Amino acid sequence: MRKAVFPGSFDPFTLGHLDILKRSLPLFDEIIVGIGKNIEKKTMFSESERISFIENYFSDEPKIKVQSYSGLTIDFCKENGANFILRGIRNNGDFEFEKAIARTNRKLSKIETVFLLTSAKTSFISSSIVRELILNKGDFQLLVPDSVKIS
Repeated sequence: MRKAVFPGSFDPFTLGHLDILKRSLPLFDEIIVGIGKNIEKKTMFSESERISFIENYFSDEPKIKVQSYSGLTIDFCKENGANFILRGIRNNGDFEFEKAIARTNRKLSKIETVFLLTSAKTSFISSSIVRELILNKGDFQLLVPDSVKIS
């Protein structure tokens, strides 16, 4: 079974994340969206809201599961029997950062990282841009799936 973990904070889940997940569905039998807990990161949305955004969008897709975790991503992968980490790459900066993490993960485990380039139409989207739009009452809905709601 080809099982992958797609880790991130997903604060919030964007059309860029959605693009990577949709395009990776044919590659894996199961994808666990791993919402990492990072005590150094202040999030805008609660863990349950972030889980809900993704679960609501993919409610009819049995290949996608959503879980939160803390600690190392490779440990989360091992706990869940995942042999791949899925990452999206928007630009050269992302690649250089992700390459170092992927090499470290491979050195510490047998888990391979699979990179997908973001689509041109979503390559400019980041969660931090979306949060900035939300804080300043901008039209963020153009950058997130319909499942992302602000209460």
